[in-house]
Amino acid sequence: MGWLEAIVLGIVQGLTEFLPVSSSAHQLVVGQLFFAGHDPGSAFTAVTQLGTETAVLIYFGRDIIRIIKQWGLSLMKKVPRSDPDARMGWFVILGSVPIVVLGLLFQDAIDTSLRNLWITVAMLGGVGLVLGWADRVASKHEPVAATARRQLGPKELKDLGLKDAIIFGLAQACALIPGVSRSGGTISAGLFLGYSRPAATRYAFLLAIPAVFGSGIYKLKDIGDDACVAWGPTILATLIAGLVGYAVIAWLLRYITTHSFTPFVIYRVALAIVLAVLLLTGYLDPQAPTVSGCVS
Repeated sequence: MGWLEAIVLGIVQGLTEFLPVSSSAHQLVVGQLFFAGHDPGSAFTAVTQLGTETAVLIYFGRDIIRIIKQWGLSLMKKVPRSDPDARMGWFVILGSVPIVVLGLLFQDAIDTSLRNLWITVAMLGGVGLVLGWADRVASKHEPVAATARRQLGPKELKDLGLKDAIIFGLAQACALIPGVSRSGGTISAGLFLGYSRPAATRYAFLLAIPAVFGSGIYKLKDIGDDACVAWGPTILATLIAGLVGYAVIAWLLRYITTHSFTPFVIYRVALAIVLAVLLLTGYLDPQAPTVSGCVS
């Protein structure tokens, strides 16, 4: 991998990680274009996600510190476990279990067969339609009158319970398949459960922290094993992804306060159609070899 490829893939990762459009799908496609038909690999994707997730730590730093502090105090019984922040800490931990367990059980498939671009096309289009459906459901929970809002309005993070936390976690685990989108799956689940768009989005960001850091750190061992994905370009891509990702977080949280997810639904479906055409015409390889097989 050259420095130019690293810069482009870093920008792609930063732009797409938090939007419900699947960063792994974009890495697959853009990676093929830059690597002459080669997949940059799940290790590179996982490690560059450390950059975007660091942006989450910085952006939500105060919230995260407060949650960790209250969770720790609840373990020492200095604050009740019913404390909202202590409960949030437990919910993030429990919600991370599904993706950790499934990620370990299906690691080989995640690194190989599930990276087939036909699967990515199906997930981009299918989950896009699910997101659109969930967004329509969410619009029904947004009454105009203030009195009605108090009675029928969407749920917020303070309303999060154990059952919802587990459902959020299962939805996040679906993102192990490229094309699903970690934020897209989690946000869709939240909207179906009746949460507001901002609440579902914020929780999607918080829930991703343990899983993304765990996966990225675990995959660090696979970087630098060949001449195609070296440490230097990977570090550069990770730093760029973090900087771009921070800007995207700030923009998205402002955007969803007054807009729906419809543009992302349209984009996902359109991208799925374009990729299907490129696959059918042979322009893209549905199961491209990873960069470990490239010639340096």
